[in-house]
Amino acid sequence: QVSLRIPGIKYLPGIKLPENVKAVPDLVEAATGATIVVFVMPHQFISRVCDSLRGKISPSARAVSLIKGGMEVTATGFSLLTDQISECLGVPCSVLMGANIADEVARGDFSEATIGTKDPKTGVVLQRLFDRPTFKVDVVADVEAVELCGTLKNIVAIAAGLCDGLGYGNNTKSAIMRIGLLEMKKLVLHFFPESSVSTFFESCGVADLIATCMGGRNRKVSEAFARANGSKTFEEL
Repeated sequence: QVSLRIPGIKYLPGIKLPENVKAVPDLVEAATGATIVVFVMPHQFISRVCDSLRGKISPSARAVSLIKGGMEVTATGFSLLTDQISECLGVPCSVLMGANIADEVARGDFSEATIGTKDPKTGVVLQRLFDRPTFKVDVVADVEAVELCGTLKNIVAIAAGLCDGLGYGNNTKSAIMRIGLLEMKKLVLHFFPESSVSTFFESCGVADLIATCMGGRNRKVSEAFARANGSKTFEEL
């Protein structure tokens, strides 16, 4: 569908992809010679993909993850996807998160995103790559907080969806979002005390939390679960 430019591909119905998007079925071929490798996939495939690319990426290349979720909890803290990618491929990995629900971005609705990177020069390059008139990108030197916000807001969105499904109003949902943001901040600063509080007020923080609690997939599934009153599991939904 991507190669034939068929509008209405499965996850973006009615959207025609631009001509510069090409489908390359061979992973190594697609990444050969790349100076920037962008990871956008379900998190459960990241280990297999990285193993396939091990030793195939130029040491001077840079990686950036757009994957929300997938952190592993260990006895000492978190194993972040950016760390897994960097360790496997031997290249630095930045992260891009924010209030950018895919179909709205594809339609050209104005959206924002936050890039977290430890290298200012990489930040300049990535900002130039992703920033568009309808897609505003800001850069912060706070990889861990940016990445964790993209994961933790899904937990808050589940609570927001249950709130909707149970018929509670905007007061309750607003409280869930406010308290959820505070708990996100508390958790991130506990494990990564060098993180900046200001990051939570970037698109990756409060904005992504609001967008996900209002219209994201986790909220929708949780609302349906509550309305099903035990007749359907999360897996079935």
